[in-house]
Amino acid sequence: MKNSHSNIFAFNKKILKKTTKNLIIGNVAALPTETVYGLAGNAYLKKAVRNIFRLKGRPQSNPLIIHYYNFQKAREDVVINKFFKKLYKKFCPGPITFILKKSRKSKVHPIACANLNSIAVRFPKHKIIRSILKKTNFPLAMPSANKSTNVSPVNSIDVLEEFNNKIKIIIDGGKSKIGIESTIVDLTSTPTILRPGIISKNMIEKTLKIKVKSKKKFNEIKSPGMMKKHYSPGMPVLINQTKPDGKSAFVYIGNRYKGKKNFFSLSKNFNLEVAASNLYRTFRIIKRKGYKKIQISKIPLVGCGIAINDRIKRASKF
Repeated sequence: MKNSHSNIFAFNKKILKKTTKNLIIGNVAALPTETVYGLAGNAYLKKAVRNIFRLKGRPQSNPLIIHYYNFQKAREDVVINKFFKKLYKKFCPGPITFILKKSRKSKVHPIACANLNSIAVRFPKHKIIRSILKKTNFPLAMPSANKSTNVSPVNSIDVLEEFNNKIKIIIDGGKSKIGIESTIVDLTSTPTILRPGIISKNMIEKTLKIKVKSKKKFNEIKSPGMMKKHYSPGMPVLINQTKPDGKSAFVYIGNRYKGKKNFFSLSKNFNLEVAASNLYRTFRIIKRKGYKKIQISKIPLVGCGIAINDRIKRASKF
């Protein structure tokens, strides 16, 4: 059934059928995942892929992540290797994206991969996106459902805020549990983390039993999340701040400023996973309240804090 917005739908069998039909013919839909909401289209259709780039205002040099139901459905599009097998077995479905060599017989449209010989693949965990992927005989090209460089959406209203009625189907799957984008690991040669996420470098190293690189400077864009400016709330963001200026929104971890005006805690009990899940939601709340600038106190560079620091650093490139 519909809610008060004509293009936001609760998920049921009828909406599953309607969404699948639309995706088959090249239309796009906004779908929930455990990380953030995505703008989904048939990865095999040029029309769908072009629609995604057009709606987002995304440069075509920036490839899309291709989402699959499982390993078997991805086999024909990618070149499988031992590192992928190990990480897939440990973390999938889940918030991790793999950069793999693209198979010669892959049907994924070249534009979705920015005409590269590699392909970014993910196996999402959220039950709604998995229900849709299970019903289709094609994967979904699906970047975050926001305008290019903006803050990623973590609920259906965020998506509506970005696109209004330009997207005819937005499926409401509640708030995204993780709240930041997936970890991206390049497996086309020596395993290298291109974008940190909730699945940490340490977790990947323990699984592969080898040292893994973290790349900070990029000669070519092999995956999303590698642009210098990204995740922007549309106002200046100052990081590693120690002194609130009294008028900007001040974002921090803990409860030191509890109840005070202009202060926004990402996690009152210093939980970095909670802080990550609240980051984009907090950015949007601050913007809705009319603030002109965001100050962010120092975030510990451990665990999820590494991913949070990556996002706020890119958000600060105003």
